[in-house]
Order: sequence, then structure tokens, then C-alpha cells
Amino acid sequence: VMETGLLAVAYLILKCAVIRTDIKSSNRKNTIVSTIKKYIAGKLKVFFFESRQSLGEQAAQDVAERIKKVSDEKESVRMVFAAAVSQKEFLEELLKIEDIPWQKITAFHMDEYHTIPNEAPQRFGNFLKEHLFQHKPFGAVHYMQSDFEAYSNLIDEANIDIICLGIGENGHLAFNDPPVADFKDPKVLKEVELDQICRQQQVNDGQFKTLEDVPETAVTLTIPTLMKADYLSVVVPGSAKAVAASKTLFHPVSEECPSTVLRLHPDAKLYLDNHSAKNIIEKIS
Repeated sequence: VMETGLLAVAYLILKCAVIRTDIKSSNRKNTIVSTIKKYIAGKLKVFFFESRQSLGEQAAQDVAERIKKVSDEKESVRMVFAAAVSQKEFLEELLKIEDIPWQKITAFHMDEYHTIPNEAPQRFGNFLKEHLFQHKPFGAVHYMQSDFEAYSNLIDEANIDIICLGIGENGHLAFNDPPVADFKDPKVLKEVELDQICRQQQVNDGQFKTLEDVPETAVTLTIPTLMKADYLSVVVPGSAKAVAASKTLFHPVSEECPSTVLRLHPDAKLYLDNHSAKNIIEKIS
């Protein structure tokens, strides 16, 4: 009985030691994220946050400041928005900022499932309408419908001031997956075949119930179109994006990981939380 009791006590002591070690390790990681606020990869400015919420707040504040700066200099602010679950906190915070001159903003979105009905909730235009466009008095909102040549002309008729985007699990920008991404693409907008990782991400994000439900093709702004914008705000929270975020900073710049091209943009900011940055913090701390 005494031996059994001693073994139980020893087990409890060992278990507590393991728990304390785990807590110290966890606290250390959080401390690193708190300490390392900024990193530069090529020309890309990278910012780290402890939560999706704090990430969204700062990205929204930075975009709002850029909107106000452009609106002071120009009659219209031309913006492109991404439609994704990863953008929700950012969009929510952007809507809270009171002094944004919404009436001066001409808005576009960067990709679309063109083969499903216009009223389908999975369409990106409908997502942005629900989470952004219907809440503020935008000067103009242009949805991707069926006339893609007309949409290309609208995008191309003047420079895009600001693009708010994310990065896919396979490193895609908009729907420029690795198999179809082209850093020298001559097109403004193109139809693409979606790779399986991209399509599975749409299921993971809760947009579709099964992989079979996800369209096999979509329409997207091309990489050069995105890169021509004056300012890029790249919001990438969540552990599902950790591998892509790390490749964005450390993989050779190539279409194998399209998001690596962000390191070449003269004015782009990448926002990561403690989950999406977990593979990066270990490398730069």
C-alpha cells in the first residue's frame, strides 16, 4: 500500500512538472510573438499579432489611413477586396471606423465562381455585399457578372489604389493557384481551373459541404493586375495558413508559391497572428 501511495505521489509530481514546462513553453512563444512586432522579407513588411482580433484591428486602421490619404489626393479611391472567412475580423473592424470617406470609394472584388447562380451565397460578390458593401454608402460597387471583358476594362481604366487580400493554403493570391499562376500574365482577368488544395480549402472554410460541391473553375484577377496596385494589405490569420505564410517569406520567388511575389511589391503589408506565424517565429527569433 505504501509503495502504491509513493508511486501515485511521484506520478503527480512528474505530471505537474510536465504541465509547468508546457506552460513555460507556451508563455515563451506568446512572449516572442509579443516582442517581435515587425519583420522585413525582401520589400514586404510583416507584422505579428497575438490574435485574429488584434490583427484585424490593426489592418483595418492601416487601410483606413491609406483610404483617407488617397481621398485627400484624388477624387476617387479605387479598391479591390477579397471575399474569404479569413477577412471577417478585418472587414468588421473596417466598418467600425467612422471617418472613412466611403462615398469616394469605387469597389471591386478579385475573383468569383462564375458557374454558379448569381444568388448563390457562395459567390464572392454576395459575401462582400453581406459583410461590407451593403453597410456603407460606397461611391460605386462593381460585381463580377458574365461580361468579364467589361470587368477587365473597368479594372484597367485607372490605377488601383488599394487591394485587400489574403493568401490561400497553397500560396495562391486570388484564384491564382500554383498550376495557373503567371507572374508575367498579359491578361487582367482570366478563367482558371482550381487545384484540389484550393477547392478543399473552400470546404474547410465552410463555404461548401463537400469537395464535389466546389466549382472546378473560377474567374480571377491575374498576378500582374494585383501587383500593379499601389498598396497591398494582406491579412492572413489561422494555423491553416502557417505553411503558406512561411513559404511566402522563405521560399524562392516563383509561381510554385504565388504569394512569394509579394516580396517584390514596393508597398505591401502582411499581417499574421500567432497561429499563422508559428513556423516563422521559430526561424527569426
